[in-house]
Amino acid sequence: MNNTQAFFRDKAVLVTGASSGIGEELGWQLAQAGAKLTLAARRTELLDHLAQRIAGAGRLTPVVVRCDVTYDRDLQNAVAESVQQWGKLDVVIANAGFGVVGALKNLSLEDYRRQFETNVFGVLRTIYAALPEIEKTKGNIAIIGSVSGWAASPGASPYAMSKFAVRALANSITPELRLSGVNVTLISPGFVASNIRRVDNQGKFHPGAKDQISSWLVMPTEKAVRQMLRAVARGKREAIITGHGKIFVALERFMPWLLRAVGRKVAAGRGSYRAEAKSGN
Repeated sequence: MNNTQAFFRDKAVLVTGASSGIGEELGWQLAQAGAKLTLAARRTELLDHLAQRIAGAGRLTPVVVRCDVTYDRDLQNAVAESVQQWGKLDVVIANAGFGVVGALKNLSLEDYRRQFETNVFGVLRTIYAALPEIEKTKGNIAIIGSVSGWAASPGASPYAMSKFAVRALANSITPELRLSGVNVTLISPGFVASNIRRVDNQGKFHPGAKDQISSWLVMPTEKAVRQMLRAVARGKREAIITGHGKIFVALERFMPWLLRAVGRKVAAGRGSYRAEAKSGN
């Protein structure tokens, strides 16, 4: 058993957005480490399938809770179910989220509100619901952010704004909660194999949608989740996941002008494409 597995063994862990992608893999790897899991998401049929798969592998059957992070009561219920079953809550992983994309002129205020309701206020609801129990165990809060919280790109302003806000939240509350013995880890992935790019601006999942990111840039989910869990186990303040993610963050910190230049070219290219499409060329 490695150090990460030893850390999570017998710990009660709540994962939001656990029905697919990164959340599903978090649930699977945590189960293999011997964690006492509560899996929360809107699509309970997928959670049930994951729970059966975990039980079939000889691990503890997870608690399955239907949970929409845009509702306070759903998060409160998820925490209550976890504590009722396991007697405690050691770790909460705020993973639920999706991406609203598009040019500013093609979006509305409602698009931005919907993005923040899940990606920002959903994280806050998760923290508020879990914090009293996490403080009792002097446990861990993990927040799934994004490299987009460091380096914003044209055509993704709602998503980038939400992840910048989440990074600011993590930076602010980390020293506050450390006073009560709670560790906060911000996980900032680059492109990881997941379903986030198959979810539309309304939050609806399209299983047949094609991932537009080149496969060579995308880190396998299993590898990314191993790194995420290792960071939580080590109590790291933030973990940048993927090599290209580390490069983007370094450029934003030390050579921001270069990313701005690339952004202008990307925006100009998209503008030219739209103009040609309208003219029929």
